[in-house]
Amino acid sequence: MLGSNPQPNQISIAVADRFDIPCRLHYALDMESLHAPWRIEYILAPKPELTESLFTRIAQSGDDVANYVIARERTCYALLNTYPYTGGHLMVVPYKQAAGLDDLLDDELTELMKLTRRCQNALTRVMKPDGFNIGMNLGKVAGAGIVGHLHIHIVPRWQGDTNFMPVLASTVVVPEALSELAAKLRAALTHP
Repeated sequence: MLGSNPQPNQISIAVADRFDIPCRLHYALDMESLHAPWRIEYILAPKPELTESLFTRIAQSGDDVANYVIARERTCYALLNTYPYTGGHLMVVPYKQAAGLDDLLDDELTELMKLTRRCQNALTRVMKPDGFNIGMNLGKVAGAGIVGHLHIHIVPRWQGDTNFMPVLASTVVVPEALSELAAKLRAALTHP
């Protein structure tokens, strides 16, 4: 009937036709589940009020394996992102808790970029990506998750890596355990 609101199954058919998804009239009942039981530890863990950034705590920690730290230099370090955009997503972080580039000395900026280059080269050798996204999000409105402590993201990319999982399901598939990848990258950074 013209002018009436479409029924839920009519909406699912229209969406399915538009995105070339197999049509299921009662999509809510047929929804697939993706189990990620390792996430529950983070979800349920108490979230204490922090006086220092997560990156400062990791920088001062002696447990590089548990924190996925893969390299340490005099003024900065590199670690795998625990919640990556893609497999191999690294971050290079100055030890100094700096909100912006002007808060770093020239030698700190230089070492930050040199470690970024070394990490990109190690990722190239270990994971053989087709390209990279490398950059920073400075400030909350720019997407910074840890606002007061700048860091450089190194995100390896592969031809065709944007598929239905991140686009439609808002889900990233990470193909290798972080601990295994961290060990490979530590070896590649130690023996370039």
